[in-house]
Amino acid sequence: MRRLLYVLIFLATLGILAAFAIVGLNLRGETKLPDPPTAFNSTAQLVERGRYLALAGNCAGCHSALGAAPYAGGVGIETPFGTVFASNLTPDPAAGIGRWNSDHFWRALHNGRSKDGRLLYPAFPYPNFTRVTREDSDAIFAYLRTVPPSPEPNRPHELRFPYDTQAALAVWRALSFTAGTFDSNPDKSTEWNRGAYLVDGLGHCIACHGTRNVLGATQEKLGLSGGLIAVQNWYAPSLTSNREAGVAEWAPHDVVELLKNGRSERGSVMGPMADVVYGSTQHLTEADLLAMASYLKELPSTSTAVASTTSPKREARVMEHGQRIFDQRCAYCHGDQGQGAVGAYPPLAGNRAVLMNSPVNLIQIVRHGGFLPTTAGNPRPYGMPPFRIVLDDTDVAAVLTYVRGSWGNDAPPVTARDMLRQ
Repeated sequence: MRRLLYVLIFLATLGILAAFAIVGLNLRGETKLPDPPTAFNSTAQLVERGRYLALAGNCAGCHSALGAAPYAGGVGIETPFGTVFASNLTPDPAAGIGRWNSDHFWRALHNGRSKDGRLLYPAFPYPNFTRVTREDSDAIFAYLRTVPPSPEPNRPHELRFPYDTQAALAVWRALSFTAGTFDSNPDKSTEWNRGAYLVDGLGHCIACHGTRNVLGATQEKLGLSGGLIAVQNWYAPSLTSNREAGVAEWAPHDVVELLKNGRSERGSVMGPMADVVYGSTQHLTEADLLAMASYLKELPSTSTAVASTTSPKREARVMEHGQRIFDQRCAYCHGDQGQGAVGAYPPLAGNRAVLMNSPVNLIQIVRHGGFLPTTAGNPRPYGMPPFRIVLDDTDVAAVLTYVRGSWGNDAPPVTARDMLRQ
């Protein structure tokens, strides 16, 4: 009994020490609310700046549900742990942030805490927004105070136990989050530093283009090396690889065109990135887009194109089946040799999106269609219809295997296992 008592005391001591450690780690860089609150004076200029910054951060993308009031929340963000619902950011005093002051808002962005100190879920990307300056936070807050108030109540999150507890969130934060700031690199240009601030801070690009660990935290050390967007089953390609979506070899103009119009001579956007261009980057200034291009072009390269000594094995019957489908369904737009049509349909021969190791995006596009965003520079974009009604999994795998193995393409075939992963 005495030995058991000692073991229990030891375990209790470890538990207390762990609890203190978790609390201490959660307080790293903590922002204390000043008393009295910081004086806040809004101006028309500040509001306009905040409107622009909210676009740069794509705030409406999560906080504005289709057909509902702007910034009234309600959008469900699906995660492997359940669904997090975006909150109401309108100035409604009961449902929104009408009773918040600028200090509360700054703490939410910088520390991931709500007005009452409650820990926020990182579906709200405060691990990136922690780099946003206080001046920009105040500007966004000034803008949000001008949007029409909506009484739409916040929907409770639908998370599985124990992920729905503040204790579990505190453990996550202790392991995965430290409040920080954006630090300019004195060895880089002003333009490059502005691009870094937009990409790594407001733009929170790593939220999609980064790898996540088993706890759902982005792995900062791996940078923008690509990652599967959980639940949505879209792969955000690596921005550091010239085999995926790296732009080191692109002209700055082509990067700007892609972010501004959704397409350029070097590529086009579909899937979740089309939503980003539609709701955010198409509204940015030429200067900011060039800054982002400057930063993205100088990202450290993580891979180079390497010629394979052996071609992937493809079954002749699958290639023949795939070619029949391509000739019937695809060649009219993409050309008999996968050459595409300039300004309308992308080429499939030599297309990086076709040649990536992971075929998940291609499967999504064939099944559900591929649509570029409507932008001022491309107001009537061409799109690809969904084929899930007329093509079953065997057909989709066959036609993609054919496309990935024709006209000089030499990517691995699409297998039944690939189809099951979707």
